[in-house]
Amino acid sequence: MDRRRFLTAAATTGLAGQALISRAAETADVSKISGARVSNPIALSTYSLWRFRNEAFRDIHRCIDVASEFGFDGVELLLYQIEQNTLLSNSAMQQIKRHAFRQGLPLCGMSTHQGFVTPDKEKRQRNVDLTIGQIETCYQLGIPTMRVNTGRWGTSRNFDELMKNRGIEPPLEGYTDEDGYPWVIESFEKCLPTAEKCGVVLGLENHWGLGLTPEGVTRIVDAVDSPWLQVTVDTGNFLEDPYERLEQLAPRAAFVQAKTYYGGGQWYEIDIDYDRVAKLLHRHKYRGWISLEFEGMENYETAIPKSLALLRNAFSG
Repeated sequence: MDRRRFLTAAATTGLAGQALISRAAETADVSKISGARVSNPIALSTYSLWRFRNEAFRDIHRCIDVASEFGFDGVELLLYQIEQNTLLSNSAMQQIKRHAFRQGLPLCGMSTHQGFVTPDKEKRQRNVDLTIGQIETCYQLGIPTMRVNTGRWGTSRNFDELMKNRGIEPPLEGYTDEDGYPWVIESFEKCLPTAEKCGVVLGLENHWGLGLTPEGVTRIVDAVDSPWLQVTVDTGNFLEDPYERLEQLAPRAAFVQAKTYYGGGQWYEIDIDYDRVAKLLHRHKYRGWISLEFEGMENYETAIPKSLALLRNAFSG
């Protein structure tokens, strides 16, 4: 075959091949041709195993092993769990990171605790310093996002009472929630330079305190107005009208924590329609992590695989 005939044949074959691919794309899922990921990655929060009471799962390394065995895509760490079990030395942090790497699991998020809802300026500053240290721990571990809270007034006798009152508690005498918002906003603004330097996105969770409502969360995030403070969406923390409220937070979601309650919840349980939640998040182009927070009473060996299957099916695209 001479050069001209060869080039003509190659061009004809190429056009035909392209036409075949185009027709296949019209009748089939392109992801099955390209291998592109269409689902959200699913992580296991170590809280799902420890939950402040299971001594067998204080060990973060064991939690990572369970996540690998069950087939999760990553791991979200509960910092308080590490603090209760390990000196926060650089060596200890790097061993956790190495162990996750060996199991093929990225450390995708970290949940932390802090509280800025107090008229005590020194106490707020201590919590700012605490949060800055937590951001630096994320940096040590290579974790890109960190769950943060507003904190709460602390007028409930204990967490059981707070849950009995559905997360609502009165302010300190002489104060209102309106007094608390400037405290929280100022405190997060002090944390942002470290978050930006370390490349860690803070995700304000719809939790208790001033984060109890979507309006409270967005008021703080909008006031701070920084790409380094976004939202960690928790599917189980809106006890009334959950889907409407989740819809309000979805545009600012940096991370999603998904609750399940197999065996019944410890304080409460919500019948969450995860197909609906997935469609809601996908409408807002959320492609990020879904982290399982199992809060049921069933044995983890059966409940966590069922939870993973539920989330895989819902977020499969």
